[in-house]
Amino acid sequence: MGVSMGKTGRSEVSDINITPMIDVLLVLLVIFMLAQQVLMKAVDIQLPKDAEANQPQNQDPDNIIMEIEPGGVFRVNTRPLTKAQLPSFLTQTYTGRPKKVIFVKADGRVKYQDVIWAIDMARGAGVKVIGAVLPPAA
Repeated sequence: MGVSMGKTGRSEVSDINITPMIDVLLVLLVIFMLAQQVLMKAVDIQLPKDAEANQPQNQDPDNIIMEIEPGGVFRVNTRPLTKAQLPSFLTQTYTGRPKKVIFVKADGRVKYQDVIWAIDMARGAGVKVIGAVLPPAA
């Protein structure tokens, strides 16, 4: 509280003390900054370098390519599967397999949630590396 030196004889000043409000604001700011870091989720990707992208790549016959088409149709190395069959087929395929890599190729009309669901099923089957098959650049 401050002291008034006026003629009224009142010794109190009715100003709002904003120091505690600023302290609370700074504490909340720090809490939200820390919470944002905890809530962030990321997917690690590896992009090819320009020199590597121009060279022809050797096709490995052990590569598994999962194609996602509209209407809930999934193809794993050209074998058509339904949404219910996909998790068990991927688990069967990757059990005991040393190379846990899959390439995902999605049609442009497929919903994003279907692609993420298929990637989650692959992760659940033990896949460690997921690659994206992109259309050729024009």
